[in-house]
Amino acid sequence: MRAIGIILAGGNNNRMKELCRNRAVCAMPVAGSFYTIDFALSNMEHSRIQKVAVLTQYNSRSLNEHLSSSRWWDFGRKKGGMFQFSPSFTSDNNNWYRGTADAMAQNLSFLKSSHEPYVVIANGDCVYKLDYGKVLEYHINKQADITVVCKDMPSGFNVDRYGTVECNEDGRILDFVEKPVVARYNTISCGVYVIRRRLLIEFLERSSYEDRYDFVQDILIRYKDMKKVYAYKLDTYWSNVASVEDYFRTNMDFRKKEVRDYFFRQYPEVHSKASDLPPAKYNTGVRMKNSVIASGCILNGTVEDSVLFKQVYVGNNSVIRNSIIMNDVYIGDNAYIENAIVDSGSTIAANAYYPAEENIRIIMEKGERYSI
Repeated sequence: MRAIGIILAGGNNNRMKELCRNRAVCAMPVAGSFYTIDFALSNMEHSRIQKVAVLTQYNSRSLNEHLSSSRWWDFGRKKGGMFQFSPSFTSDNNNWYRGTADAMAQNLSFLKSSHEPYVVIANGDCVYKLDYGKVLEYHINKQADITVVCKDMPSGFNVDRYGTVECNEDGRILDFVEKPVVARYNTISCGVYVIRRRLLIEFLERSSYEDRYDFVQDILIRYKDMKKVYAYKLDTYWSNVASVEDYFRTNMDFRKKEVRDYFFRQYPEVHSKASDLPPAKYNTGVRMKNSVIASGCILNGTVEDSVLFKQVYVGNNSVIRNSIIMNDVYIGDNAYIENAIVDSGSTIAANAYYPAEENIRIIMEKGERYSI
């Protein structure tokens, strides 16, 4: 493909609360065995983009460990490959990434040393499948300067936290409002952009000179009336992990057979770093209903309408309902958990009782695991 890829994976999100205290949003586990960033990386892979840069910053340790080898996404080539860029303090620069445009501007050498004519920019915190080659083909046919992947959201969906766009019949974007106080349009930006590489370099150099740091506000919105900006409509599943509620809903979507089949049984597949774990073990007396169970789990109690990630132990007579249990969690005997997210590495004591509340409860218990 005649494009390089850039995945923006360095941001922090306060709406994720305690869940992102020790991890980046792009390292949030999804669907039992995947990280959020796996979906953007798999899209790059299947779109035959051979050279991909991942820009990391906030709490990047677990994310960097996940990205330690590019072979899981078939980027390990003599030409191209996957590159990780974190902020570097030099004699000319002593700043962290101050925004999405600044993150790319601090790594202009990657863009200038490349030869592909186009760039695909994607946020790393979205769950979806997309052939970026089709977006590029649309971009070229429209003779666009920038193409934004958009999606029409159903009525009642809260679009106030996204960029909303208005398009004409030809698909050209007439108005773009980032996180409006009162939304006038129900079409949102999905955080995926296609732009010519030389034009992006020109925009980034100008924005850096003017101390402007955000790609959406300081480039896309600022130049939308001067440049031809078009919308490519996405009509398949898309979700943004932007809050605790979004994260909970996205994982619960994978209980639906049609969602699981779309991501894991229909080509192209979603790839991730493999773990050498045994299959889940269901001991005598286990009751399981409408749940996703990852490898390495040992179940003894009741699990209903829940998602259990890798290496979760559920004790005798324990009940898990409508909950997300993240990696490496130990749940003692006779525990009850409902409408909650249990953070990775937690140890839930025997007889613990966490009933359903109006809002989603986040449980982070770090007790002594083997003294229970």
